[in-house]
Amino acid sequence: MTWSTLLDNLENGSQRAANQDEHGNWHANVEVKEGILAAFRAGQNIEYPGGFVDKDNLAPRGFAAEDAVRMVPGGSSVRRGAYVASGTIIMPPAYVNIGAYIDTGTMVDSHALVGSCAQIGKNVHLSAAVQIGGVLEPVGASPVVVEDEAFIGAGCVLVEGVVVKRGAVLAPGVRLSASIPVYDCVNERTLEKGEAIPPFAIVIPGSRPASSDWAKAQGLSMSCALIVKYRDEQSDASLELEEVLR
Repeated sequence: MTWSTLLDNLENGSQRAANQDEHGNWHANVEVKEGILAAFRAGQNIEYPGGFVDKDNLAPRGFAAEDAVRMVPGGSSVRRGAYVASGTIIMPPAYVNIGAYIDTGTMVDSHALVGSCAQIGKNVHLSAAVQIGGVLEPVGASPVVVEDEAFIGAGCVLVEGVVVKRGAVLAPGVRLSASIPVYDCVNERTLEKGEAIPPFAIVIPGSRPASSDWAKAQGLSMSCALIVKYRDEQSDASLELEEVLR
């Protein structure tokens, strides 16, 4: 398969940069990521209108009315090789990078980034200034995944292959990475390294004391995340405004 065919397949959703197995776990599609890297190697830098320079084979995508994608004017861009399903709303300015997958009914709010190969599910809300990290190399590294119905609050940062399961809610300012611990205060346990944010968890930013004696003496703390409850009818009602905005 040529890199051009691969990019077409990524755009129509027939291939993805990551896939979910029968157990619900996500794995990088190495062949796809290798094809994306081949496209970068094949491209030549050219000038685009507006003073931009990028690869000649990775021009920004355009949308027609029949695509049923609402990309509001004001500086947003969706790169070649990204999938954006019908019913998606992209507010300006936002950026969706190559290999990303955004399923139907999702809101990408202002100043949000959906990084390369990131996988975003159905009816997700990515609030203003959310940063979804991308990954192309190493090719075996899994991208960030946000599953269906999740709500990611303003200013959240998700990197290093973090997975947020269906229906979870991240409060504004939550930062998740492979090295930031997540404490489940409901079930009184610490999530294992690499473990996904559980379905319907409500997560807020937290802090924990630094471990060294010197750091303790200075009163220093480190970032963490806290699961403080799981969604119920009351918390679901607080998210109903999202449907009105659509």
